[in-house]
Amino acid sequence: MEKISILIPVYNEKKSLLELLKRVEAVDFGLEKEIILVDDFSTDGTKELYSQISHKILYHEVNQGKGAALRTGLKEATGDIIIIQDADLEYNPEDYIPLVEHIKNGESDVVYGSRFADKRNKGNFLFLSFIANKTLTLMTQILFGTKLTDMETCYKAFKAEVIKDVEIKSNRFDFEPEITAKVLKKHVRFHELPISYNARTNDEGKKIGWKDGVQAIFALIKFRLFD
Repeated sequence: MEKISILIPVYNEKKSLLELLKRVEAVDFGLEKEIILVDDFSTDGTKELYSQISHKILYHEVNQGKGAALRTGLKEATGDIIIIQDADLEYNPEDYIPLVEHIKNGESDVVYGSRFADKRNKGNFLFLSFIANKTLTLMTQILFGTKLTDMETCYKAFKAEVIKDVEIKSNRFDFEPEITAKVLKKHVRFHELPISYNARTNDEGKKIGWKDGVQAIFALIKFRLFD
């Protein structure tokens, strides 16, 4: 393992993006680091920040959703390990060091960071978000016979050959159940490790809503039965 690619989908994150990048840049993996931003047609002034950023930036000409942004980023990623990072400050980039180490050391092919496995996060979830996440994770457990505890987590780390071998069809937040379903069906070495979490409110820019939750339920069933 020589290189890690960090994919950051960006949509209207003017307030948090530069601080997030400082935190990502500060993390030392002992590997070459490639940071790829995919701007999903931001309209809040986020694009004005890009002149201050030296990393690769890809652009969508219309808003397509997180899944589409990650699909775009994956085409350009050249790392041996690929990890997903949201552009807000809900997650701590220091937390994905152990996820990457698990793959570097040959213990896993895919590692998810579980917010529910870390007791420090108790009370950090918005109530409806907590219920939705628990429901979707329970469905994942039932449909796929897994002990997975946090399907909707942002922090997902993959061996490049695993994630690049998956055809991602979903454009929005249904990317999460799709990629989880397809990875579990591949029977790769899969682990979860605890991570911290600091939920933001809708007023602070949280974009996922109840419609995305409903869509995720249908996506789980769809990708359990079909490719």
